[in-house]
Amino acid sequence: MSHSPTLDGPAASTARLTRTPSGRKPSSTTRRQHRAAYLFILPFFVVFIAMLVVPLVYAGYLSLFESRLIGGEQFAGLANYFRAFGDPDFWAGLGRVALFLVVQVPIMLGLALFFALALDSGRARGSRGIRLLIFMPYAVPAVIATLMWGYLYGPDFGPLAQVARGLGWGTPDFLSPGNILGSMMNIVTWEFIGYNMIIMYAALRAIPADLYEAAEIDGAGQFRVAWSIKIPAIRPAIMLTIIFSIIGSFQLFNEPSLLNAIAPDAITNSFTPNYYAYNLAFINRELNYAAAIAFLLGLVIAIVSYVVQLGEQRRERRERKGLS
Repeated sequence: MSHSPTLDGPAASTARLTRTPSGRKPSSTTRRQHRAAYLFILPFFVVFIAMLVVPLVYAGYLSLFESRLIGGEQFAGLANYFRAFGDPDFWAGLGRVALFLVVQVPIMLGLALFFALALDSGRARGSRGIRLLIFMPYAVPAVIATLMWGYLYGPDFGPLAQVARGLGWGTPDFLSPGNILGSMMNIVTWEFIGYNMIIMYAALRAIPADLYEAAEIDGAGQFRVAWSIKIPAIRPAIMLTIIFSIIGSFQLFNEPSLLNAIAPDAITNSFTPNYYAYNLAFINRELNYAAAIAFLLGLVIAIVSYVVQLGEQRRERRERKGLS
């Protein structure tokens, strides 16, 4: 006679507790737990719908209309989007943030990775204090950071210009039309190195120590361990920082909007797409066209992020095929 397998001890108790006969209604305790769970997550959905979904839907609605002196609001279909495709100011701003992305993001993430690896190696003395010092600029609000660097960049009163003049180097113009984008890159890099470093450092701390011990037995040095073990192991964290940096680059707004007050000749109203949409909406009163610009910017961000993720997935598949 064959016997079906049975559960004994704690496993049997767990199975009996979790097993619910089909058709039986959940108990009052279970219903209360479900209601409590829904109440806990309700604030998130309320804020998410009110602050993201509703504004997106309303902006999409506005982008399909246009205001005319005669007739008021009239349905325009995709006319605002076609106008954006032929708008040189929009494309110029998009080109600036693309250059910003290509130059600034690799520098920022490269420095963040270097600091994370250095702190994780255990060779840096006072690693906790160093980690705090590197992360501290991220705690400074972006508006304050931009105003602070604007003061440092000042050609007349800025400390950098005064030191350069004292050394006989002349007065560097960090806020000129040719240097303003690089100055913004420096501000954003200073702000976000610590943030990205913490993400990478946390991923490094999660790597099993057995891998390091095996590498040391094989005679691998610190550089070899970092290149062959640590960096491949934290690749998902690095990809996360890349995606965040792509989104942040295309949404560049605080820096041009605040530096415009002290460098009006270097920053136009369409310096970045985000800043352009703001000026269209609140200065030129072209809400419909600004909504279309914002939607197109969101589409560009989604496409670039998807392309980067797709490239990473294809590379991982090639590596798995090579190992197999």
